[in-house]
Amino acid sequence: MIGLIDYGVGNLFSLVSSFRMIGEEAEIVRTPEEVARADKLILPGVGAFGDARAKLTQHGMDEAVLLAAGHGVPLLGICLGMQMLFETSEEFGYHAGLGLIPGRITAMQPRLPGDLKVPQIGWNALEMEPHPLFEGIPAGACVYFVHSYSAVDCDAWTIARTEYGIPVTAAVARDNVLGTQFHPEKSGRIGLAILSNFCRM
Repeated sequence: MIGLIDYGVGNLFSLVSSFRMIGEEAEIVRTPEEVARADKLILPGVGAFGDARAKLTQHGMDEAVLLAAGHGVPLLGICLGMQMLFETSEEFGYHAGLGLIPGRITAMQPRLPGDLKVPQIGWNALEMEPHPLFEGIPAGACVYFVHSYSAVDCDAWTIARTEYGIPVTAAVARDNVLGTQFHPEKSGRIGLAILSNFCRM
């Protein structure tokens, strides 16, 4: 069973629909006990890092995620969910992440050319490294992004990048822990193929 972690800040309806479209069983999980029963986990997220991190901590959901990841359960963080996999975030202050992937989350705006705005919203092409998450995905495939912060100091774990005036970390992987800054559930057939690849991992 694929567990979609519900901690109050994720777009669960789109994810449920996406997994239904690819014929995979996915259930919304809301307690540490339900997290522990999942064969694979999805950590979604939209909004501000600090608020999301605090909500994940409620009722021990952060510890449940860390325990599952430590036991080798495949974990995919999406958008803000990916950002929370990192060590720290500088979004509206300093916040500790889950620390599953070395690196930090920082604002894109100071690094962008003057004619580019945040959030980055829209379809951007991926420059991918060989990885099972991207099996069968054509070079330059486009996926959908909505974000103002991005991961840095994580080259060793980066498996995909995109360009938005600067190189932007688009996907990361460290053993059984993966993350996509883009939204596969909003990225059409390419996104569905990526979710299918995750299910097969």
